[in-house]
Amino acid sequence: MANKTEYLPASVKTKIYKTGQTRGADDDVIYQNRVGRNSTVIIPYEEYEICAQAPSDNGQYENGYIVLIRPEDYFASTHHKGLILGENLLVFYETREQWIKYPPLKIWKAANSRRMPLGGEYVARIPATTSEGQSKIVKGFCTSSMKGAGIRVYEYSNMQNIKDCKLQLEVLFWSCKDIEQIINDAENPDALREYISELKNEATQKGLYDRTKLERSRIIDADGYTICPLCLQHISAIGFCKKLQQAKGRDVPDLTVTEVSLFHIHELRTGEFNHKPYNLGWGHHHCNVVVKDSGIEATLEWMRRVLIKNNIHTF
Repeated sequence: MANKTEYLPASVKTKIYKTGQTRGADDDVIYQNRVGRNSTVIIPYEEYEICAQAPSDNGQYENGYIVLIRPEDYFASTHHKGLILGENLLVFYETREQWIKYPPLKIWKAANSRRMPLGGEYVARIPATTSEGQSKIVKGFCTSSMKGAGIRVYEYSNMQNIKDCKLQLEVLFWSCKDIEQIINDAENPDALREYISELKNEATQKGLYDRTKLERSRIIDADGYTICPLCLQHISAIGFCKKLQQAKGRDVPDLTVTEVSLFHIHELRTGEFNHKPYNLGWGHHHCNVVVKDSGIEATLEWMRRVLIKNNIHTF
């Protein structure tokens, strides 16, 4: 099969590549910024039981995990669910009150490794307090080569899953109703059609192009065309490249947001691992903003209540 980069528009290629990465993270938080979804996982101590096992690979996270425990919880007990401080457990300071009331022990060091041993026993991300003139406290995982301890646990996906998702998402791009415009503009339309056919065959053989499943998941319609999971309108292939229309007077010259973005059918949430095939589609940017982390069903129920309150009846 021909290399997909030969046919995919640059903007689509970038979008598909970024689906294998986590969301952005500022320097002042404990998470890594836009790294692979198979990176080291950060698990909150109170959620350890439901997240201790990865969804694949015999329950193992490909790059391990680190559990973060609040200092008040750590010092309140000598038993910590079998976790070992400095090996897979770190005390995490988030507030100045914690830092003052439960200061790190003198023998402790700030952690600096994502692999066991972690190189320390604690980390800190405490914001500055302007009113009291106190500067922020950032300890552990703060060097340029080791910035951030890991990723949010609900964003995790192993490498094979990431590859499967990318393949399925490319098939969905080529399944847009107006894709003929892209094909006809190609240097060799016949070769592109052959490539798309081969790509769909590959996805079918790998169990990634089951149209019944895709339709049931609100990803394609009954005719096989790609749709937005919320509004169910057709997704435009041209929309992958077209930037959002900006409000007059509020436009910026460097806007990078396009009309189409990655859409999780069932939202990402702790205890579930929802970055997987048949749960990812392409949706309108505005629809994605409306859904946020609430999920489609909850959003539709909210929209129904809004329509009722505005005396707009649906049929």
